[in-house]
Amino acid sequence: MKKSSIFSALLIAMMLVSPASLRADNKSSQLQPLMILGGELSNSAATSVADIDEVLPRMKSLGLNTVLVPVYWELMEPVEGQFDFTLVDRTIDVARQQQLKIVPLWFGAWKNSMSCYAPAWFKRDVKRFPRAVTKEGKPLEIASCFSNNVLQADLKAFSALMQHIAERDPQRQVVIMMQIENEIGMLESARDHSPLAEKAYKSEYWAERYGTDDYADEKFMALYYARYVEHLAKAARRIHDMPLYVNAAMNSRGRKPGEYPSAGPLAHLVDFWQQGAPSIDILAPDIYDTGFKSWASQYAMPLRPQDSGKVKNRLFIPESRCCENSGVRALYAFGEHQALGFSPFAIDQASPKETESVTQAYSLLHQINSLTSYHPPLTSYGLLFDQQDRERVIDDEGVIMTCRHYFTLPWDPRATDGSTWLEGGAMLIRLGKYDYLLAGSGVVVDFKTRTEKQQEQQKKLGEDGFAEAGNEPSTLNPQPSTFKGSRLGLLSVDEVTIDAQGQMHYLRRHNGDQSHQGRHARISIGEWKMLHIRLYEYK
Repeated sequence: MKKSSIFSALLIAMMLVSPASLRADNKSSQLQPLMILGGELSNSAATSVADIDEVLPRMKSLGLNTVLVPVYWELMEPVEGQFDFTLVDRTIDVARQQQLKIVPLWFGAWKNSMSCYAPAWFKRDVKRFPRAVTKEGKPLEIASCFSNNVLQADLKAFSALMQHIAERDPQRQVVIMMQIENEIGMLESARDHSPLAEKAYKSEYWAERYGTDDYADEKFMALYYARYVEHLAKAARRIHDMPLYVNAAMNSRGRKPGEYPSAGPLAHLVDFWQQGAPSIDILAPDIYDTGFKSWASQYAMPLRPQDSGKVKNRLFIPESRCCENSGVRALYAFGEHQALGFSPFAIDQASPKETESVTQAYSLLHQINSLTSYHPPLTSYGLLFDQQDRERVIDDEGVIMTCRHYFTLPWDPRATDGSTWLEGGAMLIRLGKYDYLLAGSGVVVDFKTRTEKQQEQQKKLGEDGFAEAGNEPSTLNPQPSTFKGSRLGLLSVDEVTIDAQGQMHYLRRHNGDQSHQGRHARISIGEWKMLHIRLYEYK
């Protein structure tokens, strides 16, 4: 089983960022304690001062510590060479008042593949700022990354933005990270076939090296998109160094290159992106489709030796579907992968029913932050279950924890009423031998020794949680003639809170019906709790 370590000084301390929290060398940024409990605003949520004044305080009230905010090239440079930083300044000022951190999203040459946020003067001058072209010769509303004019215009504006942020927030007390462009990628065609692109394609002898199919074309575009981004990243490093990332729209649902934003920083193109843009710290997934755990695991990339102790390669999810499952997904990402951050998209437009899970999960994570800040390194696991993926068995140094979705218990009618199950998830943290913390919603965990688990009988349970009459033991796990070894029991299960000094405070004891007479620890769907679980061994 996969086991993950929480390092109080690096991996999962939940502190808000201080000026000393992010330091950089000449390659990439050093990471000190940081957890982004974030939310990304919808695309047009910060297009006026009134928008910013309304939305940022509301994000604070939801429990966020960081807001991902678009910066729009078309509004920042409406006239070529004349910059208006009114919205940027207001965002920084209000965020500082609200004690929020900000991650600006540079909506420059590309946003979701298209060049829709480029200024009017850029869009109209097609000769000076050429577009990408399909294989059939169709021009696209996508600026060509092979054009030096496109690059220089984008680079000039982005550099002006970085310089202004450096002057406005020199100690990085508010602006902690930067996204360069947004979901770069080609659509309708796997690569650009404009004259400039064809010249580069031939100069690289690409067809001879990689072939001529769509997947080879996608690799070609990935390398050149990355090289383009590297120019902006190097400028950022010189002006106001901070962690830099690019985000990717997923290649999901069986689509082929050209049918999704192809050549972006996708997991199967990591080598090309790392080669072309070494100054970028993180390739980040925007996760909207099913299979959250699978997508997250693809981007929880192992550190290379040269990146040890740096922000580079850590899982960061800047966009995820904002829904009732967002909270448990956040707990999973931080618990299983020690994610740098999690951020539901368009959280400003989400319903209270959807944002409630985020608020509840972030409240638990804030408390865990306080605990880990005052505690030596710990071990954690992330749990995430749905109607199909219901169970995970973890061997934690001889403690066998069988973790399941809450609806696997036989007595909750919501499990069988025909509705789709809400996801259940949690962080499971080992505090010491036989000492655990379970924080989340919709999970049930039992604890056994290895020998006890090996001799476990599989029984069908009735709605009262006991074996149905006449139920025979499973032939897969027959009852031994004599039980061997020791067992684990629940010494106590206490619902707790944790204060800002990392001290645990007792709320109530979960026993009797709440622990099924000492058989398990559980948190119902719809409840958000932190349980302190202590075990004991007996024969």
